[in-house]
Amino acid sequence: MAYITLDDLRETSGALLGLDPGTKTLGLAISDRTRLIASPLHTIHRKKFTPDAQSLLKTFQENEATALVVGLPINMDGSHGPRTQSVRDFCTNLTRIEDIPIFLWDERLSTMAVTRTMLSDDMSRAKRAKNVDKMAAAYILQGVLDRLRT
Repeated sequence: MAYITLDDLRETSGALLGLDPGTKTLGLAISDRTRLIASPLHTIHRKKFTPDAQSLLKTFQENEATALVVGLPINMDGSHGPRTQSVRDFCTNLTRIEDIPIFLWDERLSTMAVTRTMLSDDMSRAKRAKNVDKMAAAYILQGVLDRLRT
């Protein structure tokens, strides 16, 4: 398993792929090579693990990403519940297919923050549903990019 730390991430360069893992979708975002800005990419509608992983890894390769930043759904009290374990299992299985560096980042309230922003922008329900996962991935990834600069 190729879990890496923030310090490990600082020692690398190049684009990062952000992932907001959900039970029905995988939201994806990409950073620029200088790691200043995260941009929403697309959403994978989950089917089964293998095609989901293949689609994710294809995106990773096509964007020449150097690491995967995964939002870890930690409970509000800081504990790790079943969703946290599910994300860890997904990452473990993913690295069995291809050994890529993975950085786990606390994603508490990311989807809620993105949804509130979209609501304040008067975005329609349909448009919010279409964009929330990739926007949450960008929000998570931008948090890591900001932290890398401090």
